[in-house]
Amino acid sequence: MKATQCFFQDGEHKWLAIVRDPERPDALIDTNEYLVAYNGAGLLLDPGGAEVFPAVFSALSAEFDPAALAGLFASHQDPDIISSLALWLEFNPKLPCYVSWLWASFIPHFGGSAESFVSIPDEGMEINLNGLPLQAVPAHYLHSSGNFHLYDARARVLFSGDVGAALLPSKTDGLFVENFDAHIRHAEAFHRRWMGSNEAKRAWCERVSRLSIDMLCPQHGAIYQGPDVERFINWFDGLRVGVAVG
Repeated sequence: MKATQCFFQDGEHKWLAIVRDPERPDALIDTNEYLVAYNGAGLLLDPGGAEVFPAVFSALSAEFDPAALAGLFASHQDPDIISSLALWLEFNPKLPCYVSWLWASFIPHFGGSAESFVSIPDEGMEINLNGLPLQAVPAHYLHSSGNFHLYDARARVLFSGDVGAALLPSKTDGLFVENFDAHIRHAEAFHRRWMGSNEAKRAWCERVSRLSIDMLCPQHGAIYQGPDVERFINWFDGLRVGVAVG
């Protein structure tokens, strides 16, 4: 069963991480889902695959009323990101899903109709969560050709999708990165293969370096916080990506 942990709270503003599912089948990659909540409304980020929907729904319900969800945010089109869409729409048919315009004709294969989607233009956009401005930050080709991260300036948190992801050993269950040098070894091969453009990588590093980020939250693995955020950006900036070998 997935666990839910609150890792930021300031009054009516909080973030929840829905992480680690030791009961998942070995064939499935482990994923993190995140909730941004503000003044009673919530935005669920990369809500996961259909096969983990019961675990995600149960873990979310333990801390937040799913009926108060105001929308879903899909960083890109992968099944581990958004193949649970039909199940969320069965729960609430009016739930909007924010996604790159590029995937607005592809993701409906998982469910929904044209009315289910809010298309994000390539340059990004602001998403208003009941008065809280959230910014969809371009991250194209990292690894998807239509890809966005989500930045919460008030919490100083960047939800970074597959950027920062690490495929951790099964017994690693900490929410945060505890030893950067040891952790990053589990991220290197993933980033070399899945991040398709050194030019796009450099543009992303320059873009996010201008943001104030206390926590960088990937879709797989542990969360980077404090000095480890800058360490990761510098490491990624220097990494040669888009290679299958070497």
